[in-house]
Amino acid sequence: MPERSQIFVDAEVRMATFDWLSRQVNEHGDVIPRTLLAKGFDFHGQRVPLVGPQGIFKPKIIQEIPLSITTAPHGPYDDSFGTDGFLRYKYRGQNPDHHENVGLRKAYRYKIPLVYFHGIVPGKYLPIWPVFIVGDNPGSLSFKVAVDDISYIEQDSKEQDNLARRIYITSTIRNRLHQRGFRERVLEAYKEQCALCKLRHRELLDAAHIVPDSEPGGEPTVKNGIAFCKLHHAAFDRFFIGIRPDYVIVLRNDILRETDGPMLQHGLQGLHNKKLIIPNKQNLRPDPKLLSWRWERFRNVA
Repeated sequence: MPERSQIFVDAEVRMATFDWLSRQVNEHGDVIPRTLLAKGFDFHGQRVPLVGPQGIFKPKIIQEIPLSITTAPHGPYDDSFGTDGFLRYKYRGQNPDHHENVGLRKAYRYKIPLVYFHGIVPGKYLPIWPVFIVGDNPGSLSFKVAVDDISYIEQDSKEQDNLARRIYITSTIRNRLHQRGFRERVLEAYKEQCALCKLRHRELLDAAHIVPDSEPGGEPTVKNGIAFCKLHHAAFDRFFIGIRPDYVIVLRNDILRETDGPMLQHGLQGLHNKKLIIPNKQNLRPDPKLLSWRWERFRNVA
């Protein structure tokens, strides 16, 4: 067990990390650039970076137990969710006694909270905190990881309450990872601009599904997505706008006949019969088969 004085420093650094991350998410959104995480923050005159070259990371200010674990986009480690709903995080290398694996094992033993950085696209990560190591499986060279609510960190709740809560929270995070990954990949493919009006402010951009994710075939792939500003995303979802399989934009007839000021005229009606702005790479363009599916539903409404 670490010395008592170090335990207090460790706890203070972790809480300062959670507070700093909360501020960054409020300022930048919940997908954070790696450069910002690598720079970290100042803690009583010492710099505290949050990530390093390896997936299991401990800054110098902490003596034994890692501060964060990271999954790189398209990385070498097979991190996935198990049938029990919890995340599986692979050991560093093949040696269970590697010092980084030993550090995570101590986090498990002493119930120490960590941060999990999930790589969405190269250079961008979704931070999730607090997470806990809740299982260790040397046979599969992996740890079991659960997400929790930060308000429960200092509460002495029952083990069965912890389990039920963590299963639920971790399952919601799984959906969030898919959604954020889809958004970032689509915005990257469209060079972070609306495919209808070329608006480039990320805060006002969405990744729209062609086939909704609630429908068969509604996979979170770039070919099933289009980057829209929030206005055009809503118009697309409500079938004000349709897109033919040849990428031509069509407005619903009743919307074309309306007279309601410059926003309607320039923001919607002016798009009629124009071409969708599409990625240069063929494999990133909207799938014509998926557009055909959507086009038929637009025609039924129109």
